[in-house]
Amino acid sequence: MGDQTHFGYQTVDEKEKAGKVAEVFHSVASKYDIMNDLMSGGLHRIWKAFTIGRAAVRPGFKVLDIAGGTGDLSKAFARAAGPTGEVWHTDINESMLRVGRDRLLDDGILTPSLLCDAEKLPFPSNYFDVVSVAFGLRNMTHKDAALAEMRRVIKPGGKVMVLEFSKVWQPLEKAYDAYSFKVLPWLGSRIAGDADSYRYLAESIRMHPDQETLKSMMEDAGLERVEYHNMTAGVVALHIGRKF
Repeated sequence: MGDQTHFGYQTVDEKEKAGKVAEVFHSVASKYDIMNDLMSGGLHRIWKAFTIGRAAVRPGFKVLDIAGGTGDLSKAFARAAGPTGEVWHTDINESMLRVGRDRLLDDGILTPSLLCDAEKLPFPSNYFDVVSVAFGLRNMTHKDAALAEMRRVIKPGGKVMVLEFSKVWQPLEKAYDAYSFKVLPWLGSRIAGDADSYRYLAESIRMHPDQETLKSMMEDAGLERVEYHNMTAGVVALHIGRKF
């Protein structure tokens, strides 16, 4: 038996996790955006808008969007970076990448979409001004390796931005748990025809490091001046780390 890791509340062999996560996102890709709107009541758009604002991408910037999925961040970054910039829309899941690529093209955004693993980024060191990952880090098997790779590819003065579900404000925990484990799988069944994938998503949020733990992990990866911003009572948090 090899090294073990978690897949939601299950314990699985590390070599199996990537395939299991891939199955989840292959299943939900076509309904991903409508489910995001339903699950968050549209709040995911505000969370992403805040992240885009803090990225402060300017014309000519090089930006890497990891786990870019359906392309919301890549679209905004590409428009901000302009024709002199360079924005890479990447994902490890081919189904999500295809949906995102098609959406970007439909919106007139010509930017490269690349299938790649965040733990082994195929980019040179000190290349990007900004690296972002939105709602993708918690699905990675070796988060420390992924964070180290993100730091490697940013330029000195650049920043890594991690938007992810986090530890909700304690008085809201019971209500949040009831919503996550009852309402989300029901929505997944009714809208996406897949309750199990949304049950996994709820479990994966609970297994993800809390705000302070993730801050420490980013610091251990060599990022400096790490800060985080809680949104919606800690349902999500944006962590930002820099390289000097």
